[in-house]
Amino acid sequence: MNRRRLGNSELEISPLVFGGNVFGWTADEPTSFKLLDAFVAAGFNAIDTADVYSKWAPGHSGGESETILGKWLKRNGNRVKVNIATKVGMEMGPGRKGLSRSYILRSAEDSLRRLQTDCIDLYQSHTDDADAPIEETLGAYAELIAQGKVRAIGASNYPADRFVAALEISRKTSLPRYESLQPNYSLCERPGYEAELEPLCQKEGIGVINYFPLASGFLTGKYRSESYVEKSPRARMVKKYLNERGFKILQALDQVSKEHNATPARVSLAWLFARPSVTAPIVSATNLEQLNDLIASVELTLDRPSIELLNQASASD
Repeated sequence: MNRRRLGNSELEISPLVFGGNVFGWTADEPTSFKLLDAFVAAGFNAIDTADVYSKWAPGHSGGESETILGKWLKRNGNRVKVNIATKVGMEMGPGRKGLSRSYILRSAEDSLRRLQTDCIDLYQSHTDDADAPIEETLGAYAELIAQGKVRAIGASNYPADRFVAALEISRKTSLPRYESLQPNYSLCERPGYEAELEPLCQKEGIGVINYFPLASGFLTGKYRSESYVEKSPRARMVKKYLNERGFKILQALDQVSKEHNATPARVSLAWLFARPSVTAPIVSATNLEQLNDLIASVELTLDRPSIELLNQASASD
């Protein structure tokens, strides 16, 4: 399995990252274990989760994903085989959010306990916190790194100006640098990343592990009408793609898929692999059939005409 270095960190990850948002939500514990076993058996070594997963589900309070992942790590001694990424900052409850020093240090201990490990490979700011000085946030991460509880840090959902500010502070001080960025990026979501963040990440050597690479499932091709969307737990996230541009993208995917004897999901991921700035897309699956399709994407290399067709179909007006 080809491994890719994440920024300037010591972390080397496989070309796909498993997204743990499904653990304990749309994939129960036994199913999550089967998926994780298959993912690692196929040679992949990176799993992404967050403390807040899956607080949005009825009856959940957050931490469910980390807890299931921790049980899996403990069960078969899988810790040495994988890089674990988790996040802090999203609201977990009253007074439990943000990127202040005290909250980061407390949350890290909670995540370590749920994950049943003594070190988080990649600890990420889940979203920007304008109320916390960047120096304070990076200082808290510096403490965790010095204590051996975190290996590298990253950022998710950061606007370009704040990400630049954080990198500049790291450059001018001895504070650790964000080595990765986690943006929403796919054929359906291009301008927000490509306009400013992509050239910045390439210039600074930042690793990119983008989420929703299949646009919440839209790019699998199974959601082509309102009736299909209503059956999905992610319906509200998919509806926005049911428009002229979305159908144009699906039409191009169908054409390229036929030419390469591949599924739309594989083609969508192969388009991302061809993007020099992308280190590894974060993918999720709720059954082995879905997972095997995603895994097969790493074997697909698109030719230039196919890439250009997808570029044109997904171009924003």
